[in-house]
Amino acid sequence: MQPRNMSMSGVVDLAAVKAAGEAKTKAEQVRAEAARQGGSAAVPPSALVIDVDEAGFEHDVIQRSAEVPVVLDFWAEWCEPCKQLGPLLERLAVEYNGRFLLAKIDVDANQMLMQQFGIQGIPAVFAVVAGQALPLFQGAVPEAQIRETLDQLIQVGEERFGLTGIVVDAEADDSAPVARPVGPYDALLEAAMSALDAGDLAGAVQAYKNVLADDPAHPEAKLGLAQAELLARVQDLDPAVVRKSAADNQADVAAQIAAADLDLVGGHVEDAFGRLVETVRRTAGDDRDAARLRLLELFEVIGIDDPRVTTARQALARVLF
Repeated sequence: MQPRNMSMSGVVDLAAVKAAGEAKTKAEQVRAEAARQGGSAAVPPSALVIDVDEAGFEHDVIQRSAEVPVVLDFWAEWCEPCKQLGPLLERLAVEYNGRFLLAKIDVDANQMLMQQFGIQGIPAVFAVVAGQALPLFQGAVPEAQIRETLDQLIQVGEERFGLTGIVVDAEADDSAPVARPVGPYDALLEAAMSALDAGDLAGAVQAYKNVLADDPAHPEAKLGLAQAELLARVQDLDPAVVRKSAADNQADVAAQIAAADLDLVGGHVEDAFGRLVETVRRTAGDDRDAARLRLLELFEVIGIDDPRVTTARQALARVLF
């Protein structure tokens, strides 16, 4: 793996001596601080594969890359090659036993990261080493080629930046249940339902947010919040006015989004999804992002396993890529 293959538009060129030197110094400082605080604890094999989003990218990828190369797997649920490549990368992450960390990024939910890395198609695999980004490969490539690339990546991490990887505790019980954060979830969820029954949408939204503040992945709270926020958005809308505005002005993105909300509340799921997919197709920039993000929010309301969501995701992918 030659340095010339490690540059990418919009990021620092790893071949630049000055940049490499600064990155190495920073990595050494981070490791020294970790050692001063007692060093990094050993992790179970399951911790070698993580899901990363835009909010956690700085901590989970940039900071972690000061101790171990972080391989980024850009994927999507609708991408068939991703379903072949993803499990292979996950298996190799465990097999390499801490020599690299695999971070999986869902492009549907993290469009900004996809744009920042200049990704034109998926699956796409990048790496971050000591804060520096580099492309590895795109598409479902043979396992032998992936192993060769990973070996070169690890070598560069060791020789240029002194990255020795993370310690893995193979005896750790990955099957042990993970303790949920302590919190009055039953009471909060009951309070949210009571607020909904009373028409207090703001109270319901806050109750669900209180659960998610302690447990961001709580499925019932995530679904409840998406539904409560949708109801809050439409409660003061005049359906006739919104629908007329959307029909009269196809370029009015706010009107199309509002009409999609009304479609969904009225049970017209495919109409809501189709309206927003078409809006994404016709627009660009902030308008496109607004329509796309609202579509992803409506997916949460229906549930990601619903076949109508799967169909709409595929349609969204076609207009985006």
